Parts: sequence; C-alpha cells; structure tokens
Amino acid sequence: MAISPPKSHCEGLEVLNLLNDLSDDKAAITAVLKKYQDALNESSTSSVLELYTADGVFMAQHFQTAVGTEQVREAYDKTFNLITLSVEFNIIEVVPVSDEWAFARTASAGTTKVKAGGGGAEANQELFVLQKIDGYWKIARYCFSTTNPPH
Repeated sequence: MAISPPKSHCEGLEVLNLLNDLSDDKAAITAVLKKYQDALNESSTSSVLELYTADGVFMAQHFQTAVGTEQVREAYDKTFNLITLSVEFNIIEVVPVSDEWAFARTASAGTTKVKAGGGGAEANQELFVLQKIDGYWKIARYCFSTTNPPH
C-alpha cells in the first residue's frame, strides 16, 4: 500500500496513528494465533472457544462445517478425543482489512498422536478470518487443509 506524503503536519500525525493502529492490530492478531496454537497443543476446547466469536465457523478438512459455539465445541471435543497435536504455527501474513475485520494465513507443522494408536507428521495450511468484538480480535472463520501427500 503506497502512502502519499502528508500535506500538513496534522495529516502526517493521522498517517502515523493509522500505521500504529495497524501495527497494534497485527500484534494482537498474532497473539490470538499463538494462543490458538497453544490451545491445540493443550487439547483444550475451552481455550479454543475463548478465541472464537459466538457465531464462529470451523471448517476442518473431511468434516462437516461447525457453526456457532455448540457445534464448534463438539467439533473440537471430538478432535481432542481422537488425537493429540504438537504443532507450531508459522504466521505467513496478517492483513487487517478494516477496523473490525482481518485475515491471516498460516502454515503449521508438527506431529499427531492418534489415541487409538499410531500417528505421524502433521502439516497444514490455514486461513483465519478474524473479527474485532468489544476491542478484542476473535476467530470468526477458520479452515485448514493438509499439505502432507496422501498415504
């Protein structure tokens, strides 16, 4: 995004404030993504739900879309009952598109332990749509797909 030079001192301050706000938003969103990573690694549905909006949407590969707190809770409970994750997120981009909306693109890698036995390498690409509610960034939409080749 190209920014034209300010025409006045006041306009220059407005540009600096805008850049500071964007920087603050990116830092806050990055913190949400790190908390999400930690919640996955702790198999903590309650910690995950704290990061979602009330009408949040979770779109996991090979599963039906979960919409709203109850369905999202059920989806993560099922996931954490089946597997234990140990993953690290690489945040590729965080893009605020307005005062209330942003998206983030990540890639994660690590391992999955299947509780029934087995497991292996875990690698995904993720897309988050975040919404600022009452001053806090929350996950409004989240989807992922594996980057591991099929067996």
